[in-house]
Amino acid sequence: MTVRASWNGKTLAESDRTILVEGNQYFPPQDLVPGVLEASDTHSHCPWKGDASYHHVVVDGKRNPDAAWYYPEPFEAAEPVRDYVAFWHGVDVEGANEGQPEVRPPGR
Repeated sequence: MTVRASWNGKTLAESDRTILVEGNQYFPPQDLVPGVLEASDTHSHCPWKGDASYHHVVVDGKRNPDAAWYYPEPFEAAEPVRDYVAFWHGVDVEGANEGQPEVRPPGR
């Protein structure tokens, strides 16, 4: 089944190759709709995934600040989601992949 992310009535990403991590669907970069993400200066740290970088989601001139994130240089445990993008802050993510890969923190 295809997983779709949308905000403000516009599809941001659509894929049957997402990876599930802690309840979040991570989309391969090639399955993102061009032009809906804008770079952000925001960063955060996860003790097992590494440092995340953020994007603003922009649709029809409206901006959802820091609503997407990704790991450009993840720690080894999160290597499968390198550069994959996940969404939050009101972005709707629907669907699931049968047999979908899941990345879990070490020891879980």
